[in-house]
Amino acid sequence: MNTEHLIKECRSGDRNAQRLLYQQLSAPMMGVCIRYMKNQQDAEDVLLEGFYKVFKNLERLDYENDKAFFGWVKRIMINEALMKLRKNKEIQIMSINEDLDKEIDISPLKSLETADLLKMIRSIPVGYRTVFNLHEVEGYSHQEIAEQLEISTGTSKSQLFKAKKLLREMLNEKNEEYGS
Repeated sequence: MNTEHLIKECRSGDRNAQRLLYQQLSAPMMGVCIRYMKNQQDAEDVLLEGFYKVFKNLERLDYENDKAFFGWVKRIMINEALMKLRKNKEIQIMSINEDLDKEIDISPLKSLETADLLKMIRSIPVGYRTVFNLHEVEGYSHQEIAEQLEISTGTSKSQLFKAKKLLREMLNEKNEEYGS
């Protein structure tokens, strides 16, 4: 069954179609949730809340194509993750005035295995991790991040700078451990 047909069936209350749509999207959306949350259980909570909202709002969705639908679902998951972080008061972002024009090279991170990179990203403070994910992974601008997190663009930039710096330091430590 194609996605457009599944959505149509979901709208009519077909539980089997809802299960199929969930199965089709749950793995990639769990990947999105896990990048923002500190543990598997929190990511699963976000995933379930996100899918609840997906199914609740399918009636209002104007299906264009699979890519647009996937983006819509992904945005719901990201918003759910951010709401959970705010609700639990985990995002405590402070403005850090540093030389933000100085760029940190994180290209060596691309050579890491996905699991290792995810582990490193999940180990950095939640504010850094959130801005890093929104900017580097999701492609949000600092202005969009500032609006989402209710912070200044300068704070967004400083959080990204600190995240990159910390990841680079972690990578250097890892390389020293293995004699690279």
